[in-house]
Amino acid sequence: FMTKIKKLLETVCHNCGTILVDEHNPAFADALRYRDPKKRFDAIWRLCKPKLVCETLAAQDKEEEDSSTRTGKIGKQGGRDKEPAHDHGGCGNIQPEVRRDGLKLTGSWKAQKGDEENEGQQPEKKPLTPQMALNIFRHISDEEIRKMGLSNDYARPEWMIITVLPVPPPPVRPSISVDGTGQGMRGEDDLTYKLGDIIRANGNVRRCETEGSPAHISKDFEDLLQFHVATYMDNDIAGQPQTLQKSGRPVKSIRARLKGKEGRLRGNLMGKRVDFSARTVITGDPNLSLDEVGVPRSIARTLTYPETVTPYNIHKLHQLVKNGPNEHPGAKYVIRDSGERIDLRHHKRAGEIMLQYGWKVERHIVDGD
Repeated sequence: FMTKIKKLLETVCHNCGTILVDEHNPAFADALRYRDPKKRFDAIWRLCKPKLVCETLAAQDKEEEDSSTRTGKIGKQGGRDKEPAHDHGGCGNIQPEVRRDGLKLTGSWKAQKGDEENEGQQPEKKPLTPQMALNIFRHISDEEIRKMGLSNDYARPEWMIITVLPVPPPPVRPSISVDGTGQGMRGEDDLTYKLGDIIRANGNVRRCETEGSPAHISKDFEDLLQFHVATYMDNDIAGQPQTLQKSGRPVKSIRARLKGKEGRLRGNLMGKRVDFSARTVITGDPNLSLDEVGVPRSIARTLTYPETVTPYNIHKLHQLVKNGPNEHPGAKYVIRDSGERIDLRHHKRAGEIMLQYGWKVERHIVDGD
C-alpha cells in the first residue's frame, strides 16, 4: 500500500485531515462527478498534489483582496464587489512534499513565498513514520473518505498501516519431517521462520523503546521490522533485497503462494485434481453423431460409470464383469448393497461372481454415454 499511502498523504492536510482543494473549486466538482472510485481518487489526488498549504478563509480573503485591488473592481457602495467567500475549513498549515525511498517516506517542508523570515532557508526534511501517517489518517472524516472514493466500511485509510499482524495457523505453514518418518528432525516452513524474524525484530524495537536507546539505533530496528513484515507479504519488491534462506534460496512469501498458474487460486482452487475426470485428446469422425466425440480406449477403460443391476441389464453387466478391467468394454468394481467393493483387478474368478439386483457395477464408459 506504499503508493496509495503516499498519494493519500499528498491529498489530505497533515494537521486537520481535510482535503487540500476547496470543494467549491470547479475542477474539484468535476472530479466528484466520476462514478468509478479509482478514477475519482486519481482526479482528486492530481488536484491536491501541487497544493502545499491547507488554505483558511483568511488566506482566501487576502488573495481575493489582492486580486481585486490589482484589477480595481469597485462596487456601488465604494467597497469591492465580491461574493461572500466559502470557508474551506482549512487550518493554514504548510504541507510537505512527500518522497518515497524504498520502504520509507520523507516529507520536505518548504517555506511559504510571503514568509520573509524563512524564505531563504533550505526545505526542512523529516521522515514520515508509520505512526505519523496513522495519526493523519485517523483525523480524516467519514465524509472526506467518501469524497475521495474510498469506503468507510471496506477501505478506511488507517487500515493500510499494520498495527496488528494476523498469524496463520499451522495447516497453512506445516513443518516437514526431514527423515520422512515423523520422528527426529523437523524442518519448519518458510513462513514460520519469517514470523520468528518478525517477532525477534519486534522484541528489539520494544526493548529500545523501554530502555530509551539512541534514536539512530531504534530507527535501525524499526526499519528491520518493516523490512521483515514487507518481505513476509511479498518477497519480490522492486528495488528491495530478497530475504534468503541459509541455502541461498529466496523465501516463498504469502504473495508467491497465491499468485500465478501454480498458485493457491488458479492451481488448487480453480483447478483441483478430482476423481472421475480426465484430460485427453478427442477426435471427430464422419462415422460419429454430431453430439459425440471419440476418445482413446485407455481413457474409456480408466473412466467408469456406476450402473445399478436390474432384471433388464443383469446379463449385459455379468458379461462386462467377466471381461474384467483390462478388456473393453469391461468393468472395474462391483459394489454390493452392503457397500462392500470388489476390485476386479485382484479378483481371480471374476466370471463366477453372481450379481444380485440392487448391486452396482462400475463399468467402462461405452458408446452413447
